[in-house]
Amino acid sequence: MDSLPYGTGAANRPIFRFEGGHDLTATTIPAGQLSLAGPSEKLDAPHWPVRGDLAHVRLAGKVFVPHYAAPMERRVVAAGGALMTSVKPDADLREQLAGGTLFNVLDIAGGWAWGQVGEDGFVGYLRLEELAP
Repeated sequence: MDSLPYGTGAANRPIFRFEGGHDLTATTIPAGQLSLAGPSEKLDAPHWPVRGDLAHVRLAGKVFVPHYAAPMERRVVAAGGALMTSVKPDADLREQLAGGTLFNVLDIAGGWAWGQVGEDGFVGYLRLEELAP
């Protein structure tokens, strides 16, 4: 008899369950002590969810930041949304997103959401009202 509380499939049991059927399991979050063996990797900034204080949890062990976040899946409202390079009034438009586009939110502050389009799209800021509840 298996002594694990959820059997041998416990590592695949959802830790976070998102709308739309996407689950985050224990196997998708790095386990154990993480350390860098050298300098952080040079990343393509517009496509990698990393900033000075926060990064996507999948980058733990690759980049050094004070905090890592698991994404919260959201969809862009039907009217669409403007993905910006920053929250400054003079920020550049990174991409115009169509309604229904998947946006993985990693941080919310000051009426803005910071995250990534899908799993490998552009990273940037969307106004909260441009995300469906």
